[in-house]
Amino acid sequence: MAATGTTKVESQPSARPVSVLFVCLGNICRSPMAEGVFRDITHFGTAEQHPLIADIDSCGTGAYHAGDYSDTRTMSVLEDNGIADYTHKSRKVKVPEDFQRFDYLLAMDEENLVDLRDLAKRAGKRGLLDGKDAAKKVYLFGEFGTKGKDEEVGDPYYGPGRDGFVTAFEQVSRLGRALLNHIEQQSARDSRSTAP
Repeated sequence: MAATGTTKVESQPSARPVSVLFVCLGNICRSPMAEGVFRDITHFGTAEQHPLIADIDSCGTGAYHAGDYSDTRTMSVLEDNGIADYTHKSRKVKVPEDFQRFDYLLAMDEENLVDLRDLAKRAGKRGLLDGKDAAKKVYLFGEFGTKGKDEEVGDPYYGPGRDGFVTAFEQVSRLGRALLNHIEQQSARDSRSTAP
């Protein structure tokens, strides 16, 4: 376990298509940006949709902005980068549903990671799901990058202008490609291990 409390990225079964949930605090900046980028990378919802991706969504650990559209700075940075057909309304993580529906729950920062693990643990104690299995689906999104297992996508909400949003876009683009590479490699390993 890393000093920040993150764990080694474990292999998830990927021979079947997987579902991915991006999670931040309010679901108006980082996680919808990551969702929009990952939808673009995987051609989600098009005839060219990546065969290993079943579903993509995003949510927040808090309900501060539930029902609101994504921050205009998020949307303008996405549009500036050719992602103009994406819209999103904020929602809070659903327990136990999101832990049952998604294979990867990807926290943008350490606080989101701790919150998700706590939600899984509490749901397990209430008998809503297997808390240990659910927690194994929770990762820091930065674990899939190359800058270190504890890389966080910083919250640009309170920063001046769009600079933080541009930085977040660059991060989630790099991390999204790394995540897809991980899913593809895991699928290839699974295929080899089940081959006759």
